[in-house]
Order: sequence, then structure tokens, then C-alpha cells
Amino acid sequence: MDAIPVYKTKWKWLILGLGLSFLYLPILSLVIYSFNANRLVTVWSGFSTQWYGALFEDTLLMNGITLSLTIGFLSASAAVILGTLAAFVMTRFKKFRGETSFAFMITAPLVMPEVITGLSLLLLFISLGQVFDLFSQRGMLTIWIAHVTFCTAYVSVVVSSRLRELDKSIEEAAMDLGATPFKVFFVITLPTILPALVAGWLLAFTLSLDDLVIASFVSGPSATTLPMVVFSSVRLGVSPKINALATLIIAVVSVATFIAWWVMAKAEKRRMQELKTANAS
Repeated sequence: MDAIPVYKTKWKWLILGLGLSFLYLPILSLVIYSFNANRLVTVWSGFSTQWYGALFEDTLLMNGITLSLTIGFLSASAAVILGTLAAFVMTRFKKFRGETSFAFMITAPLVMPEVITGLSLLLLFISLGQVFDLFSQRGMLTIWIAHVTFCTAYVSVVVSSRLRELDKSIEEAAMDLGATPFKVFFVITLPTILPALVAGWLLAFTLSLDDLVIASFVSGPSATTLPMVVFSSVRLGVSPKINALATLIIAVVSVATFIAWWVMAKAEKRRMQELKTANAS
């Protein structure tokens, strides 16, 4: 086999380094300037952690963080349940009338502009508010419903792709041996698609935490999410507290991503070992 020319190897590492620098140098500079003693975020005046203390003393930011984390957790959990059910309908059920329309409606939020989605949901909640007092004041409930609406689409795509790769003969063999469909799901199917569920939950949580446009349409004065607070403050000038907040978010997301990768890698390794044992026997 011919050896790879040295100049090609050098170009490969150079392009890789430039790509990683383009992606991560801005994040690194943000982390560095979160420890800046100067209020001006672009003027370095020495190392200080004062902005982290100021961050936790900012009531508006802390309320936004609490609201966004709460909505993100509830939205991701509901989206995983609904997205998994939708994925099962699309991959496990036999052909039925309206199957194409159902699949289109589930995946429509993936390609729908956020402005259109937010405006549509706003008009929906206004109409519902005339009938039900629950929707007369927009707040945490309306934001949660809106986030579940578009997060479900992403989860259904992730889970359905995993279900299509799953060997149906294993489920059919379990049912032939007397297992009920519910037992097959919880004993065989659920452990197999667990990495996809974790990935879908993390994706939905990230999308909910990051959403600004849709939340701006469906929120009210009593509910201000973290992206809305950050966007409002940035328009008046970037505060070092925002850098500190972003640094903490990066740290938490990095740890969560590593844990999720470890769980999925461990589950995949266990699945491959079980397949090798089954094939050997």
C-alpha cells in the first residue's frame, strides 16, 4: 500500500487546526474575558472573579436561568415521550390512511421558519384565551407548549432513525415466546433505543434553552427566559456578567455532553457484546 505523501499530511493537520481555531477561539476568548477585572469586555485589566459574584446577585438573570432550565427540562421530557410515540407510529405501525400527512405534520417544525411558528402559536393562544382563562395570560405554560411543539419533531427524527436500524426479528421472537408487546418494549426495545432517547432529550433541552424567537412571541410580562434577558441586555452593551454566564453554561454543557457520550458508548459496547454472544451461540 502506497504511503501518504508528507505534504498531504501537513495540509490535513493545518486545515484541521484552522477549522478548530475558527470554532473554538471565540469561545476561549469569551472564557478568558469572563475573568477580566475591567467592566469593558475588550480591555484586559487583570484577573478577577467579581463578575461571577455579580452574576448570582442579578435577580433578573437568575430568574431567567431558573425559568429556562425548568421549561427546558419539562419540554425535553415531554418531547421525548411524544417523539417516541410518533416514531413508533411511523416505523412500527402498518400503513394507514393519512400516514403521509401525519409524518409531514410531525416533521414540519424542522423546516418551518421560527417567525412563522411563533406567530402561529401566538394566534392560537389568543384564540384559546377567549375560551379558556388558562391561556388568557401568556407565560410559562404557553412557552412550554410551544417548545414541546418543535422539540418533538427533532426527537421523533432521532428515535425513528434508531428504530429503523433495530432488528424486528428480535421483537417478533420475544412475542412468539409469549411476551406481551409492553414487555417486549420495556425489556428489549427500550434498552436498545436508550442512547437515541438520551440524545433526543439533550437535543430538545438544548433547543429549548437556546430558543429566543418563538419564546418572544408566546411569552408574557411574567415570564422572561434567559435568551430574552441576554438579548435585551446585549442591546445596551455587553456586560461581563454575560461572559461569566456563558462560561458557566459552556462548563455545564461540556460535562453533560461527556456524561451522555459515556453512557451511550457504554450502552453501545454492551449491545455489541450481546450481539457477538448471540451470534456465537
